[in-house]
Amino acid sequence: MHVTRIVFIGTVVFILWCLALPPIDAGAQMPSEFPATTEQACSFGMAKGEPSHTCQVPIPAGCLVAHAPGTSKPWTTISKGGKTFCRFDEKQTDWKTKITGTCGRCSTAQCSVQFIVRFDCNPR
Repeated sequence: MHVTRIVFIGTVVFILWCLALPPIDAGAQMPSEFPATTEQACSFGMAKGEPSHTCQVPIPAGCLVAHAPGTSKPWTTISKGGKTFCRFDEKQTDWKTKITGTCGRCSTAQCSVQFIVRFDCNPR
């Protein structure tokens, strides 16, 4: 009986504590200086010894490449597994109509790569 009373008192204290917390604003929005973004990606796999490989990141209609916060550089990520050198191809990428990721030869049993680009699709 003593344990039941302690559990009941603990539950009441917890409920009162929760009621004392300030309400959460479910309608809160991000500040306008941080526009909403979406992302697109392309990915591929390579076997050991396979030569260079490329892929195109699709650009959503009406969207522009977002800039990494606080910079003027495109907001991108290259995620890879295995030993290969990857980058966004400067000659085949203009960041407005075409975005091309490229990797060199895979020198481990297998390699996998994903090129990710974030886009700002807010109406202007």
